[in-house]
Amino acid sequence: MTIRNTEVELMDNPDLEIHELKEVFVDINRVNALLGGSHISINALWKLLQKTIKKSYTILDMGCGDGYMLREVAVFLRKKGVKAQLIGMDLRDDILSIASEASKEFPEITYKKQNVLALNPNEFECDVLLCTLTMHHFNNTEIEAFLNKFISISTIGVVINDLQRSKIACLLFKFFRFFFLNTNIAKKDGLTSIKSGFLKSELQHFAKNIPNVIHVIKWKWAFRYVWVMQTNRPN
Repeated sequence: MTIRNTEVELMDNPDLEIHELKEVFVDINRVNALLGGSHISINALWKLLQKTIKKSYTILDMGCGDGYMLREVAVFLRKKGVKAQLIGMDLRDDILSIASEASKEFPEITYKKQNVLALNPNEFECDVLLCTLTMHHFNNTEIEAFLNKFISISTIGVVINDLQRSKIACLLFKFFRFFFLNTNIAKKDGLTSIKSGFLKSELQHFAKNIPNVIHVIKWKWAFRYVWVMQTNRPN
């Protein structure tokens, strides 16, 4: 646990059948619902939005997966009476197809096949960028490039929600998956994800390389870190 895992997760296999992907996302979303994972990002997002009152917001979800996070955000903002354009970005057509199909009742959500590193800040900006359970899929060099891009295109801030690397988390997950996960891919990838997660000191190291930004990194149940970067740039 002293060094981040570099093993590729099974669901990152581009040759995975779409029905298998759907089943894995059902498992992942069930875990998020049971452990309250999405609420961590939503609460942090809401605090950021309240700092900058606007008639409407643009919220980008980088590595959106099947769109579960954006649908949760859409429901929350509807209840608050807040207008927003929600954009999900991913690099895989099959995943974006699943996301679009699952989000038919949410006209405020759109999906784009896009490498976020290729975005030009002069051509695209968002108010808040969300990155939920995505960062651990990348190595440290890639993460540094992503973080710098996140800051350059987000005018209010960034909310990152990702896993704590922990032996206790691994042990509890082995028990949890027996009762709540159905797919072998989710059962295997869950452990891989935890081993690819972060120590707080590692996130703090990344933060030190991003100046002129307010950083807040907090531990949350269940074995998550929420990292909020407040940019406060006028748009």
